Amino acid sequence: MHVRIRQQSSGSDSADQFLNLIADPFQSEIQTNSIYAAIIWSFAVSSGLFLTFCLLRPRNSRVYAPRAKHADSKHAPPSLDRKLWSWIHAVRDVEEQELVEKIGLDAVVFLRFLKMLRNIFGVLTVWGCGILIPINVIGGSKFYEQWSNIATLMKFTPQYIFGPKFWAFVIVSYLFQGTVCFFIWWNYRKVYALRRAYFSSHDYQSSLHSRTLLLTHIPISSRTDTGIASLAEEARKTQDIPRTAIGRNVKELPKLIKAHDETVRDLEATLAKHLYNPERLPERRPMIKVAKEDRKHYGKKKVDTIDYLTDRIARLESEIRAVRETIDKRNPESYGFASYSHIEDAHSVAYASRKKGPDGCNIYLAPKPHDLLWQNLPMSRATRRARKFWDGLWMVLFTIAFIVPNILTSVFLSDFSHLGLVWKGFQSNLERHPTGWGIAQGILAPLVQTLMYMAIPVLFRRLYTHSGDVSKTSRERHVTARLYAFFVFNNLIVFSVFGSAWRFVASVIAAQDQGVWEAISSSHLFSKVMTGLCNVSTFWLTWQMQKNLGAAIDIAQAWPLVSSYIQRQFFSPTPRELIELSAPQPFMYADYYNNYLQIAIVGLCFGTLQPIILPITAFYLGIEVWFKKYLVQYVFITKTESGGRFWRLLVNRLLVAVVLTNAVIALVVGAQGVGSINSVRNGNMLFAMVPLPFLLASFKWYCKRAFDDKLLYYSTEPFHDTEDTANINTSKPKRNDRVAVRFGHPALYKKLITPMVHAKSQHLLKEVYGHRSNADHNIFEAPHRRSTDRATPTTPFGYSDMYMAEMNHDEPGKAIPPHGTEMPTVEVVAEEDLDFENFKKRADFREQFGGEGGLYGRPEDMISRSGTPSTFTTMSDGGFYGLGKQRGESNASTRNSSLIRLGDGGGGTAYETGYQRTALGDHSEEVDVSIPNTPLDANDILVAGRSAGERDDLGQQLLEKDEDKGYFRRIMGR
Repeated sequence: MHVRIRQQSSGSDSADQFLNLIADPFQSEIQTNSIYAAIIWSFAVSSGLFLTFCLLRPRNSRVYAPRAKHADSKHAPPSLDRKLWSWIHAVRDVEEQELVEKIGLDAVVFLRFLKMLRNIFGVLTVWGCGILIPINVIGGSKFYEQWSNIATLMKFTPQYIFGPKFWAFVIVSYLFQGTVCFFIWWNYRKVYALRRAYFSSHDYQSSLHSRTLLLTHIPISSRTDTGIASLAEEARKTQDIPRTAIGRNVKELPKLIKAHDETVRDLEATLAKHLYNPERLPERRPMIKVAKEDRKHYGKKKVDTIDYLTDRIARLESEIRAVRETIDKRNPESYGFASYSHIEDAHSVAYASRKKGPDGCNIYLAPKPHDLLWQNLPMSRATRRARKFWDGLWMVLFTIAFIVPNILTSVFLSDFSHLGLVWKGFQSNLERHPTGWGIAQGILAPLVQTLMYMAIPVLFRRLYTHSGDVSKTSRERHVTARLYAFFVFNNLIVFSVFGSAWRFVASVIAAQDQGVWEAISSSHLFSKVMTGLCNVSTFWLTWQMQKNLGAAIDIAQAWPLVSSYIQRQFFSPTPRELIELSAPQPFMYADYYNNYLQIAIVGLCFGTLQPIILPITAFYLGIEVWFKKYLVQYVFITKTESGGRFWRLLVNRLLVAVVLTNAVIALVVGAQGVGSINSVRNGNMLFAMVPLPFLLASFKWYCKRAFDDKLLYYSTEPFHDTEDTANINTSKPKRNDRVAVRFGHPALYKKLITPMVHAKSQHLLKEVYGHRSNADHNIFEAPHRRSTDRATPTTPFGYSDMYMAEMNHDEPGKAIPPHGTEMPTVEVVAEEDLDFENFKKRADFREQFGGEGGLYGRPEDMISRSGTPSTFTTMSDGGFYGLGKQRGESNASTRNSSLIRLGDGGGGTAYETGYQRTALGDHSEEVDVSIPNTPLDANDILVAGRSAGERDDLGQQLLEKDEDKGYFRRIMGR
């Protein structure tokens, strides 16, 4: 006991100081003046960034309007003049229905959700500030003798009132819940109308995925095209028999293609750094350690980087070609696709199988082809369950482990003086250099928090990919839900309640001589937790105000501006990286949704304890509605459109926030409103709150029954042709319903990328590759030929692709044999062409910055149907399956690059040996084709080369004469 008293009286022990700080990290440092300073700082910097945006926007469309610059006429937002405030009119006057067509339903639902939160907190501000602040101030001033000594903001909290006054909090709980539910119901109806209009839109009606089903976990006996049709028929009978395609094993193709792309990028980075100064090459060539799989050929010593990467690219291309030639349909996978002629049929089958599919398989509405996570489709059910368990366990353990750094950063990085209390050496340095450490504190604390949370979404995405999500959009929804749970547990519950719980445990230990139960009873757990929550509410007030700064940083595009400047000035970006810097960036829905859900739950839970949070939150959401409405129109793109599928998840998380809000109010009422357990009159306040969760559950049930199925399914009943029931199953299948082609694995037809080199370094390539064989030929004259002047090696036609042969022009009718030791191909890009505008229709760029291609023209998922424009006139690239216009580009884009083969007499070429391309794989490619004079084999198709001028005519023949078995075989899985 003597030791304990001495430690408490001295106050110099670092351990005691540490425990005291952990118990209450907001002891005396949160003062009214500091909060006012935070308000001034936040609004001053935010205003400065906003003015920066207004000044720079008219002068820098690459940063502030990339989407408007690159989108086609259908998706381009209203044009803006160079006036300072002209952007406001474009944001204010645009209608929601117009936005659906221009930015997609996902972005429109995002804006509607943001507006809903703004309206909710606008009304809650009236309830909170109009009812709670007068109750707290008037009630506390009459009770507390030293009222004048209490900070103004703390007077707004309920910790100084007792008894029946808390009936006001009970009333507010009903008002808060009723307000949230009303706005959710109102917007549910609007989203329902938007979703049904989306179902009826031309794009959805003309897309293949809208009437296609994805089947997974198909039993072995049904892994055929006929088996898939039988499973679909067993799930629900329809008039139409679906077109089906079973998945096939692509072996190690995806890994090989990924390794190839990474190697190409590594070579580009090496060449960009090595050729940075065209006037003088470095004296030493770069060296590198070889990959593990190549050590048996190179050993463990470092080798020449350029030569090694060049040879590795060639070897990977050769392996990719060899694997593609061995893939056939004799090794089916456990997934497949079934496409119907009518959307009603597909949706009714999916609805009937939503709980359990036939023979243990799962049947879903198929996502768009580029949305699929192909590597997860063949995953077995046992593997999926095991991965979900272990990945979920890792997420839980990570969430728990994050408690420690979260508390430590909150305690010590928020105020360096706290660190000085437990570290005397640092305290002396802090006293000698207060200004420098003050600047470091202002930068380090938010920087560390930002960096810590930046990695979390990436981690969760990888875990959900590993655990078996079948599409990117479903993965994003799962990441949003997990981020929300992570924030609620770590930042809201643990961070806010930890100090109160710590003080309670300390008081119980100090009073343990009285007995454990007596110590617990005398410690007043609920009162301590309530007091702690009131104290921490001031932190969340400053946290909400800092969000205004984040909104200003976002509209000013500060991070893209700074990072782009640093990358261009201090590094050696490759031509590919420079092109990507000018492309519109994908909108990270999971990150932004989680941010606003955090804002909402903090505002709801702590708005009842510190009502000033409510108007601060409403103001922030109000400016975000304007800022984000501009950004989604002019800056960001939706990489993968889900058609507003986020809505139900958002509503569920908002209802969880309401439940936690009611729990906070019940805690406050129980701590200081009830008074004692025997107080029946005051105890009625808690009983009055009992109906709240039941009313909320009833509301959720109503929304589910009234809207959810209609939001997901176009129809729950199959299509019925009442006018022609006699011709059931006898109608000719639509000629463009090529489900096997459109839903083929990308590894089968993906075009391999070619290393890009800046034109300023073109004259140095001979010196770089001069020591290699055949390098002294006339190789540096880059004729203005397209990268598509040459077709690809012959590969068997099969499940999902049509391979074109590279024909020998000296020997008509014969394909060029595979090349052996040719020098590498590089793509030379001029300085004036380093812009995404010149590459936006190329598959290697469009996949990352254009999704399915809808932003820059007709999406790849579109099909030609009766009553719709022809595919040949509506496709963005001007052709069907690659048999169309050469990229459909402007004159400016026809000079964006020249491909030269080192050691090949200057002839332009598109592909190195090993490139395997299909007509579907890249619509932008030009293919020389002609019709063979003899019937084709029943299992293969070979399209021979011919002049490029005849390709469109042949494409039309492919559409109109594909039923002629003598010339063409319909691409179908049966």
